Amino acid sequence: MTDLLTLTRQGRVVGETKSLGLGDAVHDAWSITGSETATLDVADELPTIRADESRLRELLENLLDNAVTHAGDDSQVRVEAIRDGFAVGDDGSGIPPEQRDRVFDDGFSTEQGGTGFGLSIVKQIADAHRWTLTATDGELGGARFEVRDIDTAEE
Repeated sequence: MTDLLTLTRQGRVVGETKSLGLGDAVHDAWSITGSETATLDVADELPTIRADESRLRELLENLLDNAVTHAGDDSQVRVEAIRDGFAVGDDGSGIPPEQRDRVFDDGFSTEQGGTGFGLSIVKQIADAHRWTLTATDGELGGARFEVRDIDTAEE
């Protein structure tokens, strides 16, 4: 229900953007969504980016929660810099190619009892920032979400 309320209240709105350390934002999001038994691997060289702080936190919380939910409590989750953005991947079973476009649709879920709004919210936040979001195969064998076209910022 919380995801639905967030989706309804905030839609595609981005507030004031500022320079944010992506690594710090990832660790903050993990402290809320991470599992005690899952492992988070954060690359040393994550950029400083321009973003709405609360919306970036929400995007990261949803991506990290999605990884743990679908890959399992004992999963490995990796966040790394990629050309003009970053990626969040896990070592779960991944997303079948025929479902990759649908995972961002409102209400689409492969989890029993899932709302299907988490990745829809991620997509809306990415779109509001004018970022590109794609789902693909992960280097760890599971799902990988790439967020591109991000403006980096000077610290």
